[in-house]
Amino acid sequence: MVRSSSLLACTAFLLPALVGAQYSMVKEYQGASFFDDWNFYNNYDNLTSGNVNYLSAKTAGQDQLAYINDAGNAIMKVDNTSTLNVGANRNSIRISTKDHFTVGSMWITDMVHVPYGCSVWPAFWSSAQDWPSGGEIDTFEGVNQVTMNQMALHTAPGCTHPANATQTSKLVNSTDCSIDANNNEGCVVTTPTTSSYGQGFAADGGGMFVTEFAEDGISVWFFNRSSIPSALSGNASTVNPSDLGTPTANWPSSSCSPAQFFDPQALVFDITLCGEFAGNSVIFQETCSGVCYDDWVLGPPSNYDNAYFEVQYVRVYGATGELTVISGARPSTPYRSVVAAAALAVAAVGGALLAL
Repeated sequence: MVRSSSLLACTAFLLPALVGAQYSMVKEYQGASFFDDWNFYNNYDNLTSGNVNYLSAKTAGQDQLAYINDAGNAIMKVDNTSTLNVGANRNSIRISTKDHFTVGSMWITDMVHVPYGCSVWPAFWSSAQDWPSGGEIDTFEGVNQVTMNQMALHTAPGCTHPANATQTSKLVNSTDCSIDANNNEGCVVTTPTTSSYGQGFAADGGGMFVTEFAEDGISVWFFNRSSIPSALSGNASTVNPSDLGTPTANWPSSSCSPAQFFDPQALVFDITLCGEFAGNSVIFQETCSGVCYDDWVLGPPSNYDNAYFEVQYVRVYGATGELTVISGARPSTPYRSVVAAAALAVAAVGGALLAL
C-alpha cells in the first residue's frame, strides 16, 4: 500500500521497543498559548461536504470563534450570531496540530463542553499526513442529538476489531476498519454512557478522553468529571496506562498493528454542519425534525448556542526515553469522510446512539 515515505523514514528508528511503558509529557496545549501550535484549515468544508467555512486563525480570533475565555480555556465554536442567505455556509473552526506523534504516544484532553445540536457534527480525532494510507483514530465524535460518543479507526484493508478485545464497552457498531468496507464506516465502538456527549456531557461538568497509540494496540478511555482517576489529576507529568483501568475501547495489535497501519498522527478538532453524516436524511430524522440545511443552518443563529468546544487542555505524552514528536512537517490536510452508508450502519445498532 502507499505510505508516506518521508515520515516512515523518520519513524523507522523512533518506534518504542517497550510495551506498556510509562509515558512522559512531551507537549501541552493550554492557556493563552493554546492555539499557537495548530494550523487553521481556512477553507470551506471540501472534506465532508458540510455547510461551513473553516476560518483562518486571524479571522477566527477577530470573530471570536476561536479564543481563550476568562477561565483560561480554549473556545472553538460555530457562528451563532449571523443570519444567512440561501446558499451560504456558516463559519466554523477546524484546526490540526503542527506536530505529528508517533507510535508510542498518548494524548489526553480535558473538556468542559462539546458541541451538540441538530445539524452539528463535531470531532476530536487524529490523522496521518497522508490519508488514508496512514490511518485515522477517532477519539470523540457525534452528530445531531445523539447522547453517546463514538470512537473508531479508519485504515487500509486488513485491520479489524476482534470479538475478544479488552474493553468495557459492549456497544460494538462495526468491526472492519478498512476504508474500503461499508463505504468507510470504520470499526466503531460507542461509549456506553450519556455523560460522554451532548447535554449529558455538559451537565456532568465535562470529562476527559485518553487515547493510547502504542505498539501493542490502540485504546481510548473516557472518564466523566466525577470518575477521573487520581493518576490524571493535576498536571500529571507522567502517566502509566495500568493506572487507568480497562479502556472503554481497544483495538489490539493482534488484529490491527499500529506499526503497520498507522503513520505519525496529527491531532484535529473540527465542527461541521450537516454533511455526509449529520445531514444524512435517515440519521438526521432519528433525533431531529425538518431539513438539516434549510431549517437549521439557515434557521435562527441561536440554533448553535451549544455548538462549541471548551477545552481546558490537550496534553501529549511519549514513551519515556523515546523521541515521539515529529516537528516541522508540512501542514496536515487529512481527508475524513463518513458517508451515508456508514451513517445508516450506525443507526442500525439497535438505537444505541439515540436519546435514552
